[in-house]
Amino acid sequence: MPEPNNPFDPHAIAVYAHDIQIGYLTAERAPWIGGIMSKEIVTAIFQRPEQYGAVIRAGVGCVPSLPSIFDDRAAPWPPPASLDTDWWPDEEWPDK
Repeated sequence: MPEPNNPFDPHAIAVYAHDIQIGYLTAERAPWIGGIMSKEIVTAIFQRPEQYGAVIRAGVGCVPSLPSIFDDRAAPWPPPASLDTDWWPDEEWPDK
């Protein structure tokens, strides 16, 4: 649900499940998804919890579905470093 009066971010979009707020879209994605939401119906379903929040599946003009638990695309990302030695997280810079 868009929060245009949010004092920290006028583009903020809160995510609700069964009328309970479970978080926000990232600040980077909120303006893009907000633009889509102004023209289309966006439906989302909870996929799994993560340390940083949750993974959701979203559909524009359709109902999203969860992947099979046997589908490799359902595996957590990023993979553990022991499985992908070339993967390094991006540096996190302080907000100014």
